[in-house]
Amino acid sequence: MNQITLDATSENLDRLTSFINEKLMSVGCPRKAMMEIDVVIDELFSNIANYAYHPDVGPATVIVEFEEDPICVMITFLDNGVPFDPLAKEDPDTSLSAHERSIGGLGVYIVKQMMDDVTYEYKNGQNILRIKKNVS
Repeated sequence: MNQITLDATSENLDRLTSFINEKLMSVGCPRKAMMEIDVVIDELFSNIANYAYHPDVGPATVIVEFEEDPICVMITFLDNGVPFDPLAKEDPDTSLSAHERSIGGLGVYIVKQMMDDVTYEYKNGQNILRIKKNVS
């Protein structure tokens, strides 16, 4: 099974990361790509846990799929929380010092830099965020 549903809480981040890493290892994902994906999982799942259902807790479903030639992983994050497009915000100006930048947006910027493709849609009452990375 390439899908897991769990409560969107910070306590479940390790469980989710282990689940995804197991799938990545099954296709021989290089360590560097796995580490980048782990950073992205942390950012995206933490955002769902902290903001999607605030102050309540709700479910998050994560689906892991693979394409061949080249081997790419697609990870889809689904939640029924407040509609929110993290890609709509303008990227932070990284030429400014941390003190000069506005708060927020750096995590999603890092996600976009580490992944080959990131998409978002809100459909049928769900936030659907999909990331894609070439791991061959």
